[in-house]
Amino acid sequence: MSQVTRRELFPGVWLRAVHTNKFKSSYLSLTLLTPLDRKTAGANALIPEVLRRGTAVHPDMESLSAALDKLYGGAIEPVVRKKGETQCLGFVASFLDDAYALNGEKILEPAAGLLCEMLLKPYTQNGHFCPDYTAGEKANLIDRIRAQINDKRTYATQRLVQEMCRYEAFGVDKLGDEESVSAITPEGLWQRYQELMRTARVELYYCGSADPDRVAGALAQALDSLPVNENRSSPSCDVRVTAGPEPIVVEEAMDVSQGKLALGFRTGGQSCWEADYPAFTLCNAIFGGTTLSKLFMNVREKLSLCYYASSVAESRKGLVMVSSGIEFDKYQTAKDEILAQLEAIRRGEIEDWELEGCRRTLIGAYRATMDDQGRQEEFWLGQSVAGLEDSPEELAQQLEHVTREQVAESAKRFQLDTIYFLKGKEV
Repeated sequence: MSQVTRRELFPGVWLRAVHTNKFKSSYLSLTLLTPLDRKTAGANALIPEVLRRGTAVHPDMESLSAALDKLYGGAIEPVVRKKGETQCLGFVASFLDDAYALNGEKILEPAAGLLCEMLLKPYTQNGHFCPDYTAGEKANLIDRIRAQINDKRTYATQRLVQEMCRYEAFGVDKLGDEESVSAITPEGLWQRYQELMRTARVELYYCGSADPDRVAGALAQALDSLPVNENRSSPSCDVRVTAGPEPIVVEEAMDVSQGKLALGFRTGGQSCWEADYPAFTLCNAIFGGTTLSKLFMNVREKLSLCYYASSVAESRKGLVMVSSGIEFDKYQTAKDEILAQLEAIRRGEIEDWELEGCRRTLIGAYRATMDDQGRQEEFWLGQSVAGLEDSPEELAQQLEHVTREQVAESAKRFQLDTIYFLKGKEV
């Protein structure tokens, strides 16, 4: 059994500790939470990459690697994520758990120290970030932004979100855009870094065998040079309840052999904060969120209208996005059939095997989260961003009581907002 605790170490600096003997490694993460904004997203995404290049104590990748090797080959990686309308940037780290170290050696304290050193004591030149490190990581980030178009399935969903949430923070990509990244200077990036250190809420996460009080002490000491601010921001998310009177239709033509059809729905305010969240979750699973769903079993398998068809619920924003791959001339037929499957759910036309199969799939996924440290960290970060405390087991139990009628009522609140179609140039 694992014990989950949460405490505030300093104003706006929170630690969630999962005390467990289940794993041979300890998992640490340090995440800065800041509002997703087109003006700052690119710089925010660049900062962890530049910080990972070197610190004042370990000024290059070679010396950082040597420090990690001394910790039994630990790893610290930069990461940028998007949770609702919050940009989450920082580091995830994995180290040998103290219980498995030789001669009772303590790994937690030096690991926490190195992680926080990377955040708080960056390698600088002339009072700002190293120009070479900044230029190198800028080029890498621009390459990542440009490469997004290579995965057309992901690209279509990204374009759907951009169009659907054009005037909302959720429409901003977590990596920013090429134009804003290109304009970043070492001096400007340093100013943005200083601002984040002063204003961003900090979420710390630990999973391992160490006592939570010891974890809190180690991290509090490692973060003692973090600026004190009684008003660190807690980003919020704007959930738009309704779609426009008519769906927005966006078509793009590229040199592709397979069409990509993406549909975006507003959920009528259904989100992770609402009492009907379990019904909303199961509704999406039956619609397109599992391999037992109506989109997969009917649109893809039975009717062969799509190469793939699935849906994803964005619970912090109140959206459902359908993603499908189709022949160019199947656009209208596929779109009509996707909407017909949603209508079937609204009428309560849900077989027992669909209802129970999707329920068991979701419950199994929640419980499997407890077997993977990375998935646990991702889950608890999402809960922290949303200000929620329900555990995977508690969410699994809530699903047990959802009825067919509640699923149908959830589906009735879906409103088609935007249609995005990526087609071939010859069409």
